Amino acid sequence: MQGTKAIKNRIRSAKNMEQVTKAMEMVASARFRRCQERAELARPYAAKMREVIASLAGGSSGFRHPMLERREVKKTGYLVITSDRGLAGGYNANLLRMVEDQIRSRHQSPDEYVILVIGRKGADYLEKRGYPVVKKVIGLSDFPTFADIKDIASTAVSLFAKETYDELYLYYNHFVNPVTQQPRGELLLPLANLMDDLKSEGQEGVKRYVYEYEPSPEEVLSALLPKYAESLIFAALLDAKASEQAARMTAMGNASDNAGEMIKMLTLQYNRARQAAITQEVAEIVGGANALQG
Repeated sequence: MQGTKAIKNRIRSAKNMEQVTKAMEMVASARFRRCQERAELARPYAAKMREVIASLAGGSSGFRHPMLERREVKKTGYLVITSDRGLAGGYNANLLRMVEDQIRSRHQSPDEYVILVIGRKGADYLEKRGYPVVKKVIGLSDFPTFADIKDIASTAVSLFAKETYDELYLYYNHFVNPVTQQPRGELLLPLANLMDDLKSEGQEGVKRYVYEYEPSPEEVLSALLPKYAESLIFAALLDAKASEQAARMTAMGNASDNAGEMIKMLTLQYNRARQAAITQEVAEIVGGANALQG
């Protein structure tokens, strides 16, 4: 009977775990929908700002700005967005593996790059391995505001403007669908790629609106470019948060399914052990009766 008692304890533990994972799956599902809505609501702002920049850049012939120009790369910056909590499958591990692979392929020494991190998991992982983390933000809510990351976003942009580094890469998990999150690395600064896109769009005859600016278009563009870069960081954060909740929802769903399979297997073992114990007891009773008759 000791065997059946141990199995019953394991079944009870598995059922408790299944209840926890199902509850976490439901919470992640509700948060995922809200995070997805916030990510979608942020897109029109970025699109409108891009439209204004296109109008300004198109009308300012010969305008030059440090954020729009490629320069010799002596040092590189990396802004990495991870989560504060785990239990999200390979959400953080896959992204951090990509970051490490890129750093190894591009650099020979830690003096050639610096890292800024959003999220406790990424900060702890990179700091423990001796990577040069110069700034981090941890403890963000699942529904962050721009004010929550304004400091690190403005720092990332200002360090580029001050030529502390000559390019800035942004790494985060891009939401594809509820079961797929894609680790992504993008060149954020300089915004030369943006200008290339705007030129190609202009050549295709995309309709543009005419604006009047006060003060000059050049001054407005100089003020707008850093804010645009910061808005791209915030948009990536919202995308990453939606990906995080989707990954956690999937991971907890898989954990619940695994717990259910374990309960079925243990229940079968329990029934077999119980049947074997009953059979043994019956055999002992029959044996004892036969002995008395003999």
